[in-house]
Amino acid sequence: MAIPTPTSTTAAPKLDSAPTPLPGNTASLQTFVFALFFVFGGITSLNDVIIPKLKDLFTLSYAQAMLVQSAFFAAYFFVSIPAAAIVQRVGYMRTAVVGLVTMAAGCLLFIPASSSGVFATFLLALFVLASGITIVQVVANPLISMLGKPSTASSRLTFAQAFNSLGTTLFPYVGAILILGSLATVDPTTLSGAALDAFREEETRVVVHTYIALAIALAVLAFAVWLNRSKLAEKPAPEESILRAFDLLKQPRFAFGTLCIFLYVGAEVAIGSIIVNYLMEANVLGMGAEEAGKHVPLYWGGAMVGRFIGAGLLRLFSPGKVLAFAAAMTIVLLVVSGTSTGALSGWSLLAIGLFNSIMFPTIFTLACEGLGHRTAEGSGLLCVAIVGGAIVPLLTGYAADVVGLKMSLAVPAVCYAAILLFGVYARRAYHSPQHA
Repeated sequence: MAIPTPTSTTAAPKLDSAPTPLPGNTASLQTFVFALFFVFGGITSLNDVIIPKLKDLFTLSYAQAMLVQSAFFAAYFFVSIPAAAIVQRVGYMRTAVVGLVTMAAGCLLFIPASSSGVFATFLLALFVLASGITIVQVVANPLISMLGKPSTASSRLTFAQAFNSLGTTLFPYVGAILILGSLATVDPTTLSGAALDAFREEETRVVVHTYIALAIALAVLAFAVWLNRSKLAEKPAPEESILRAFDLLKQPRFAFGTLCIFLYVGAEVAIGSIIVNYLMEANVLGMGAEEAGKHVPLYWGGAMVGRFIGAGLLRLFSPGKVLAFAAAMTIVLLVVSGTSTGALSGWSLLAIGLFNSIMFPTIFTLACEGLGHRTAEGSGLLCVAIVGGAIVPLLTGYAADVVGLKMSLAVPAVCYAAILLFGVYARRAYHSPQHA
């Protein structure tokens, strides 16, 4: 996969060793990290209800509507490496504050976006919001792995991801009521000029109010993290080239895992993005927009349930084997959904969330095994791969425009096939080589 070239060959100081919580602070630090997972998961899943809203208001094709995800997940490509450098310079807790403040700024940008009535301004607001989420995720993923025994890192990250799924379950349901429940009864194609601009501003006002409330909540959380910034002991080390991080891609296991993060996030986001329109199809469930939107939480809720179950299974079975099984089941469900009609077609698509549950944390920990003090660097590169959420949904949207929504499910199916292979490849215990 492509990786952005840094603007400088000199990085900020690295952390000399993995950060450790001060005595008695592990539980409180884990609580903060769980809160971060909850917030950035919930905000990300709101895209699934914003897409049909903007598709309707701006009369977009499926491919054009998927630009919402492209703008959002492009941030991971451009911001992940700089975010890792910020972690190395100022530490995990302070970097989390930077991310939360950036997220709040992105939420507030929805105000001028609504006033402009231009689709591109919404994309800009989403990019800034996602930049903050990227920074927070570069912090959260490795940090939760470090707050406990290395042997249970995969299980612990899966448990933390369950809080991410709790956010993705609750936020879309509320969003469906607030945002999709107000879908316009006026056909925007019958308007033009100032009348069309005024109509779009009025119809997007509820979106603005939603994101203003989120900005306030994010500011409060940022302040709370700042007050607790000294609970983690972090020690800087001499400066080193940021280009050194890229040699991690020479390790086959890490490189394969990076590709699978790209494919997994892309597939998961693509499916979540089409659920509302898919369930509205006459040959599926024929629902209205708001009712279909209320079903989105079932997709993400399945991931939440699966992560609690998976946290236990990953203590009993090889993570690679669990990953391979989950990927195989998603492929089966995609085939069933794409070749059937009615309730079976709709519910089999929603059920994919259950098997998505353990994929991201398992791929992440399998790829990062043995990185030691270079875990922050690895996390930055893996978060770059989340740009798959910008590309795979766009390809799925193009496929939907050409061959229909059902046939477009072949795109995520190919992604899951590669993840199945990675699970088989990484099923055995990893023996870390010596790093330079």
